[in-house]
Amino acid sequence: MARRVVLWNLLTLDGYFEGAEKWDLSYHETAWGPELEAFSLEQADEVGALLFGRVTYEGMAAYWKDVDGPIADFMNGVPKVVFSRSLTRVDWANARLVRTRAVAEVQRLKLEEAPGDLFVFGSADLADSLLDAGLVDELRLGLVPMLLGNGTPFFKLRRSPIDLEHLGTRQLGPGCTLLRYRPVSLDPDG
Repeated sequence: MARRVVLWNLLTLDGYFEGAEKWDLSYHETAWGPELEAFSLEQADEVGALLFGRVTYEGMAAYWKDVDGPIADFMNGVPKVVFSRSLTRVDWANARLVRTRAVAEVQRLKLEEAPGDLFVFGSADLADSLLDAGLVDELRLGLVPMLLGNGTPFFKLRRSPIDLEHLGTRQLGPGCTLLRYRPVSLDPDG
């Protein structure tokens, strides 16, 4: 059975995944609490590898290398695949660099006999290219009840629409609602 690709990210109600400054994730404080922490650990059991673009990799590595606790243990121990043409090496534990096209490598990883699914945390450009290629099996969006007003939108302008099937909703405390979707074909025959 093929491994799945799951996009997971927190977003504000107006669609931003970071503020106007790079790595301004202060809105995460609204979402964070015991329920989101428990979900993060629950979801970690499904992860076979994390997929990152360069910018997200650099920010995540800088943060998680020096943090303690169960989520940090997961983040530091899980296999990570970093897609970048500009990096020459990666030095976060269990990370490997892929300098070729992400779509081809993710196609290969999906067919690999290995435990767990492939998760994309953040990495909006990588997520966009995987959505365009039809490689995403599920979107998990943690909707934070805040209108940020400006920042970096997670979803890029689309050349064509992607229909989504709603898989479920779950409240993760007062500051986060989990929305789960599966992309479906726009082809009427398929």
